[in-house]
Amino acid sequence: MPNLKDLKNRIASVKSTRKITKAMQMVAAAKLRRAQDAAEASRPYTERFNAVMGGLAASVGGSDSAPKLLSGTGSDQVQLLIVMTAERGLCGGFNGNIAKLAKSHAQKLIADGKTVKIVTVGKKGRDAIKRDLGEYFVDHVDLTEVKRVGYANAQAIAKDVLARFDAAEFDVATIFFARFENVVVQHPTAQQVIPAKFEVAEDAEATLYDYEPGEEEILADLLPRGVATAIFSALLENAASEQGARMSAMDNATRNAGEMIDKLTIEFNRSRQAVITNELIEIISGAEAL
Repeated sequence: MPNLKDLKNRIASVKSTRKITKAMQMVAAAKLRRAQDAAEASRPYTERFNAVMGGLAASVGGSDSAPKLLSGTGSDQVQLLIVMTAERGLCGGFNGNIAKLAKSHAQKLIADGKTVKIVTVGKKGRDAIKRDLGEYFVDHVDLTEVKRVGYANAQAIAKDVLARFDAAEFDVATIFFARFENVVVQHPTAQQVIPAKFEVAEDAEATLYDYEPGEEEILADLLPRGVATAIFSALLENAASEQGARMSAMDNATRNAGEMIDKLTIEFNRSRQAVITNELIEIISGAEAL
């Protein structure tokens, strides 16, 4: 049985930890509100943009003049995986779930004989994947110094990806991120961005537009923006998911610390009671001996 001093030190240590986790929970809650608002505000634009692009892509179809970002290279041999995670930990399974999905996808592609290249955004994803797939890494984007993700960050990533595509370094690009639903639920998601894929709305055939210039010219101009838009939306979803996961994880840690303090306090009281009882027995035995 631990002595009273050890128990007292452990109780003080757990109480200090609880203060830290409680503070981190409150900070995450404050950041979550801003991140969630940003992610939700971007969704209508992204959905409408994709709807318009889907209509344009459907009208172009399999035309030979279709932009390469839409039609692809005609092959899927070289796959670029862009894995987006957080720069920091202490957010439950958020980073691990994204990394797990990316690793599973990469291993399946490798088993099928495909060439895999990996670009990581966020230190935690790089650390999680590097152990198993480090030989496939081609680049890493460090956002440690970025306090709040902006469109410029997504544009820089998109510019690098598009430059690699123009240089024929890959055929298909897929981004991995967590789509935010609520504080408890964040869905690891894989989304192909090159060649672009768009869901055509059910009423797309009933809506007719005349485009000037032609659809091919418009797509050639908008598709690079579409890549940046998809990456920016993924970064915003990730930011909200990270804070939601951290808030939930710190809440669980705070409660676990409270339960541990209760158990240690009970053990401390029992040990102190046993010490007092032994001292009383020694005093009574000594008095009787006299």
